[in-house]
Amino acid sequence: MESDGSLALRGVLDRLDQEAAGAEMHAFLRELYPIGRSITGAGLRESLRLLQHRVPLATTEVPSGTPIFDWTVPREWNVREAWVKAPGGERVADYARSNLELVGYSVPFEGRLSLEELRPYLHSLPDQPTLTPYRTSYYKDAWGFCLPHERLQGLRPGEYEVKIDSTLEAGSLTYGEVLLRGASEAEVIISAHCCHPSLCNDNLSGIVVATWLARAMQEVPRRYTYRFVFAPVTIGAITWLARNEATARKIRHGIVLAGVGDAGPVTYKKTRRGNTAIDRAAALVLRDSGAPYSVREFSPYGYDERQFASPGFDLAVGAFSRTPFGEYPEYHTSADDPSFVKAQALGETLRHALGLFEALEGNHRYLNLNPNCEPQLGKRGLYGSVGGQSHAMADQMAMLWVLNQSDGGHDLLAVAERSAIPFPKVCAAARALEGAGLLRRLPEEAS
Repeated sequence: MESDGSLALRGVLDRLDQEAAGAEMHAFLRELYPIGRSITGAGLRESLRLLQHRVPLATTEVPSGTPIFDWTVPREWNVREAWVKAPGGERVADYARSNLELVGYSVPFEGRLSLEELRPYLHSLPDQPTLTPYRTSYYKDAWGFCLPHERLQGLRPGEYEVKIDSTLEAGSLTYGEVLLRGASEAEVIISAHCCHPSLCNDNLSGIVVATWLARAMQEVPRRYTYRFVFAPVTIGAITWLARNEATARKIRHGIVLAGVGDAGPVTYKKTRRGNTAIDRAAALVLRDSGAPYSVREFSPYGYDERQFASPGFDLAVGAFSRTPFGEYPEYHTSADDPSFVKAQALGETLRHALGLFEALEGNHRYLNLNPNCEPQLGKRGLYGSVGGQSHAMADQMAMLWVLNQSDGGHDLLAVAERSAIPFPKVCAAARALEGAGLLRRLPEEAS
C-alpha cells in the first residue's frame, strides 16, 4: 500500500500535547502582537520574517500599481510617528502607545487645529467607552486617530497639534507561502490573513495555528500537496489568485483560519458548494470531537474564503473560526489583546485542523473484492485486529460497514456519516480489510 498520511497524522494526534502546543502558540502570538501591521509595509514584512524562523516560508513582493483582476496593488504605507498633542502638551493619541490609535493608511499630515476642527478626525466607541476601535482608510486618502470615548469626552477646548509622519508611495505588497509537496499535485490550501495591527483573535490566532499546522505537516508523508498562504486580507488573496490562476486549479480542498483563539465553540463555515469533501470532513471531525460546535452555511461575506469562492474559481475552501467575526464585543477593538485569546482554544483548534487533514488524507473509495455476502473475518485474523480486543465489537461494526458500502460509489466519509462511527476507526477498518485482500482502493480519479 502507498505511504499513508492519514495513519501518520493519527500518530501525530495521539502524541499531541494540546496544552503545551497551545502555550507555545500563545507565546508566539504575544511576540507578534506589538508589530504595526497593515496590508503593505515594514510591519507586514517583519511579521513574515518571524514566521520564517519557524517554517520554510518564501515571500513574494508584488509592485504597487500591478493590475489584479478588478483591483490594483495599492501604494505601500509606512509610519514613523503619529500623535495628537492637547493644549497642555500631553499626547491624547499616540501611535507609539498603541498602533490602533492611528487610522490605518493615514496620509501624512502636520498642523494645528481647534478641538472643533479636530473632532471629525477622532474615532471612538460610545457604547464601549474604555476601548479603542480599529479603523482603516485603505482606498481613500484620509487621516484620523482612534481613542477611547471616555478620553475623547475629556478633551478640553483649545488648539491641538497633530503630526502624522507616514509615507504612502510606490512600493509593494508582500505575501508568504509554505509549500509542502505531497505524492499528488492536487493541493490543500490553508489561508491566514496577516495585515491587522495589534489584534490577537482577528489576525494573530489564525497565523499561529497555521504556522503550527505547517510544522506538523512537514513531518508526515502527504497524499496531497499543502500550501499555506499568509497574505493581507482581501487584497492579498486577490493578488495571490491573480498571480496563481494555474496553481489555483490544482486546489481540491482548503480552509481559512481566522478568529480561532477565543473561548467560544468552534464554528465551521461551509464552502460555496456546501457539500464538498472538506465540508463533510469538517462536520465529522467536529461531530466526533465531543466539544460544542456549529456549522454555518456559506455567505459571500467574511474573510478570504469569499475570494476563493468567487464564481471564476469556485474552490472548495471553507472557514474555521470560533465565535464568528462581529459577534463578540472585543472584535476590532483594543480588547482583542493577548488576554482575550486562550492557549487552550489555540491547542484545541490545532487538534481539530489536524483531524480535518487526517480525514482528507484518508478518504478513499474502495471496491469490495468479496461482495457476495459477508466474508469470514475470523479466518483472516480480523477480529480484534484494530484497536485491541476490548474494542472488538466496535471494530467489527466498522469493518462490516466498510465492506457493505464499498461498492465503488461511497467514500469513507460517507461510511462515517451513515454509520456514526468516528472517521479514524472507519479508516483503520478499511486499512485492515485492504491488507487482508478484501478491498481494493480505487484509483485517485475515481475517488
